[in-house]
Amino acid sequence: MEEAKGVVKHVLLAKFKDSTTPDQIEELIKGYASLVHLVPPMKAFHWGKDVSAENMHQGFTHVFESTFESMEGIAEYVAHPAHVEFANVFLPQLEKIVVVDYKPTTVHL
Repeated sequence: MEEAKGVVKHVLLAKFKDSTTPDQIEELIKGYASLVHLVPPMKAFHWGKDVSAENMHQGFTHVFESTFESMEGIAEYVAHPAHVEFANVFLPQLEKIVVVDYKPTTVHL
């Protein structure tokens, strides 16, 4: 197995509160995506809604994935004023959240 050199993925699973409207969710997603232009160590952003047929989502409806060059980059992102400001708007709209950071690993068969 081979760990990706210098790449770290930051994955956030979210369940929005029932009171959060679809328009609010759309604006929050746009705000999250804009961080890639505001926080230099954040290299990419992707998101999606749960479409699994397995029904094992435990209520989580949205997935957000950001790519960074290093763990130091994630630490810089977490402390960055643009992220802090966004988090203060985003987090109160969530009923549930899970965050995982990992280094992608390739399995050579």
